[in-house]
Amino acid sequence: MRTRSVIFDTDLGTDVDDALALAVLFGEPSVDLRAVTTVYGDTLLRARLASRYARLAGREVRAYAGTGLTLSGREVWWAGHEGTLHEHLEEEPVAPGDAVDVLIETVLANPGEIDVVAVGPLTNIAAAIERHGDFAGAVRHLWLMGGGFASDEPEHNFRSDVTATQRVLGARIPTTIATLDATRRVQLRAEQIDEIAGSGPLGTALQRDIHQWWAFWNETWNVPHDPVTVLALTRPELFTLSAPGNVTVSASGVSTFVPDAAGTTRWIVELEEGAVARAIVDGVVAAQG
Repeated sequence: MRTRSVIFDTDLGTDVDDALALAVLFGEPSVDLRAVTTVYGDTLLRARLASRYARLAGREVRAYAGTGLTLSGREVWWAGHEGTLHEHLEEEPVAPGDAVDVLIETVLANPGEIDVVAVGPLTNIAAAIERHGDFAGAVRHLWLMGGGFASDEPEHNFRSDVTATQRVLGARIPTTIATLDATRRVQLRAEQIDEIAGSGPLGTALQRDIHQWWAFWNETWNVPHDPVTVLALTRPELFTLSAPGNVTVSASGVSTFVPDAAGTTRWIVELEEGAVARAIVDGVVAAQG
């Protein structure tokens, strides 16, 4: 089994799918999780949450707080419930150092070996590209959750920092995108969340967070956008990718894919919905095994 060295860049703590994605990474034996870097809003709180989830799973992770403000100047959307179910969160350790510096240092020390999984606004990644000219060329592959090509609906991650999104997508890093077109085809229902909850302390905490998210939206299910992105890396047999091309993003956050044989970006065009949902549950359970 080939080991993948991964940095997970995340706005963990708002939508619960970031935490599910982190758990799936914990549960994947082929992943060497080098660092978690947090972005967008209160990144220190997000890093502490990453440390909390790791501890609940009996794991260790180096979590670094990153860029809180957007490059575009767009105001950060903050739901208000982030971290509220986790007592004494201020006691969780956070690794010293800036997340953008860690991205640069880790990637440049291991050129062509680091996969970056970025499931939030792309501010940290764009800052790394801007800060060091060799960064983009040294990333092995970039795995994004963002955008959507079936409609003119702006997607949250791309829209939240359009300046960063445009910079990242223009850097010609080999990239795979899990768009809304793919992720919305997968749902986690109550019985699957109950299975997660029964798997250990991490699962119990995730269940509470998921129910909080459901109450926030007045729903009884959620779309696991970010775990789908992780599985595109770890379980590629579950997905069919597009031909290569390039992605442009408008000032309003609307994304467009243009096929191009010389392009560096592919996106998920087909997936096995049931198998993907099963793999997410199994990954969270394995994280505590």
